[in-house]
Amino acid sequence: MSGPKVTVGQARRAGTERLRSVSESAQLDADIILSEAISMHHNMLSMAPDLTLSSRQRKKFESLLDRRLMGEPIAYITGVKEFWSLEFHVSPSTLVPRPETELVVERALIHCEPLDSPVIADLGTGCGTIALSLASELSNSRIVATDISEEALHIARQNSDNLKYENVEFVLGDWTEALSGMQIDVIAANPPYIRDNDPCLKDIFMLHEPSSALTGGLDGLTSIRRIIRSSGPHLKPGGWLVLEHGFDQAEAVQDLMAEHNYSDIKTFNDLAGLSRVTEGCADK
Repeated sequence: MSGPKVTVGQARRAGTERLRSVSESAQLDADIILSEAISMHHNMLSMAPDLTLSSRQRKKFESLLDRRLMGEPIAYITGVKEFWSLEFHVSPSTLVPRPETELVVERALIHCEPLDSPVIADLGTGCGTIALSLASELSNSRIVATDISEEALHIARQNSDNLKYENVEFVLGDWTEALSGMQIDVIAANPPYIRDNDPCLKDIFMLHEPSSALTGGLDGLTSIRRIIRSSGPHLKPGGWLVLEHGFDQAEAVQDLMAEHNYSDIKTFNDLAGLSRVTEGCADK
C-alpha cells in the first residue's frame, strides 16, 4: 500500500493479505475494516474498485488493520455486532455475542409461548443480547436484565434505547441477587464457563474480551453452580431455567440441576452439533 494513491481495490487486496496470518476470514475482515474506514457498506466495495481513498481514510484503514492484527475482535473495532438479526453496540467491557447463544433465546421463547405476559430474567446480560432479543419477540413481557458490571449495563441500556424496547429493566447485581424476591417464569443466562486453565484463553482474540465474562473457575462451573442453586426460589412453580454451557459440560450441568430438584432436564445442541444449552423446570 505504498505510494500516495490507494484505491478501494488495492486496499481490499492488501488488507486481505495482511490479515491471512491471523484470520480465517481475512477477506471479509478486510472488507469490514475498509468499510468502517471509508463509511461505505462492505457489500458495496466490489462495485467501487477504482475509488481513491483520501489520506485520512487510508490512515484510518491502516490503523484499524493494525488493531485486528493485534487480535482485537472485529466487533470491538466497528463497535457493533449482529445477533438475532438485531444490531448491538459492544465494547471491551462486554463479551462479543456468539451465534450459539441464540439457542438460549430460542428455548426461552418456547417456554414463554403459552404465557400471556411472561416475566423473564436474563442474568449477566452483557450488552443485552438475550434480553433485547426476547423483547423483540415478546412485547407483552416484562424482562429484567442483570449484570455486575456498570460498564456493561451502560452499553445494554444504550442498545435498548436504540432498539426502542420499553419492557426491559436493567439492574446492577450479581446473578440472582439483583432479582430481589421476584417470581419469574423463565431465567436465562450465558454465564462464564471456560476453565481457568483452558488453553483457548491464550488465543490472541480472546485476550481482548473481559475475563470475568469468560472464565468459570477450575472446572468452569463456578457461576453455573451459583445460578442453579439460587434460581429456584425466584422461579414460579413450573418456571424454567435455561443455561448455556461448554460443549463438554452437559452431564455436569444436568447433575447439578437434578441435585437442586429441577425436572424435565434436557440438553440441546447448537448448529455445530455440540451440547450447548441445558434447561430444567422448577417444582410444579
